[in-house]
Amino acid sequence: MTAATYAILFSGALAGGFVSGLAGFGTALMALGIWLYVLPPTLAVPLVLICSVIAQVSTLPSIWKTIDFRLVWPFIVGGLAGVPIGILLIAHADPVVFKRTIGVFLVVFPIVLYLQKKPMAVRIGGKWADAAIGFAGGILGGLAGLSGPLPILWASIRGWAKEERRGIFQTFNFTILATALCVQVASGLVDLEIIWLVVCAFPGTLLGAWLGARVYHAMSDRNFSDVVLALLVLSGLGLLWSGFVPR
Repeated sequence: MTAATYAILFSGALAGGFVSGLAGFGTALMALGIWLYVLPPTLAVPLVLICSVIAQVSTLPSIWKTIDFRLVWPFIVGGLAGVPIGILLIAHADPVVFKRTIGVFLVVFPIVLYLQKKPMAVRIGGKWADAAIGFAGGILGGLAGLSGPLPILWASIRGWAKEERRGIFQTFNFTILATALCVQVASGLVDLEIIWLVVCAFPGTLLGAWLGARVYHAMSDRNFSDVVLALLVLSGLGLLWSGFVPR
């Protein structure tokens, strides 16, 4: 690989790690678009999964004491149940329709939440509703690696504080992405070449995650909510772009 390739790998890792450290999700949102300039999807996607897990493990100690596992466990149980269904749907889903549908949802709904002047605090459904959202997120995670958006939006609707939402984002995404990575490894989909790429991306991922976590701890509830909603809109715009622009 050339020096430029190494620089692009490091830049993608730094950007992805920063967003993950800041919001508890979003490594793929920032890193994948950069890495695809120099890597094929067969290497870029497993690298995103590995770096996502690395970033989240590195920042977990700084938020561990604020995680409310009474809120988190229904999402995780539901998500793990949904992952196999998402994997089975891969062969049947129309990727263009999927990207356009989810893209519109991720653009419109966060904007509506942002414009909502009165904070929402929906309590309907309790733990069963949380598990259902986790289940749907697990399906999307198994289908397209999009495990985060639904639980993230649901946590905003619930009106939970910054620490509660971050605990859900990070533990849920870590669990689903680690599961997806294990399935890929067990299926022989992870090439040995990925080991060297992980070594190259590792420093940037750790540095970015550390910087992002520092910014996160300095943010207010409102700032954190705005950043999360902005990242979801950006993700939706990316899906719409890939769903409408001809290849």
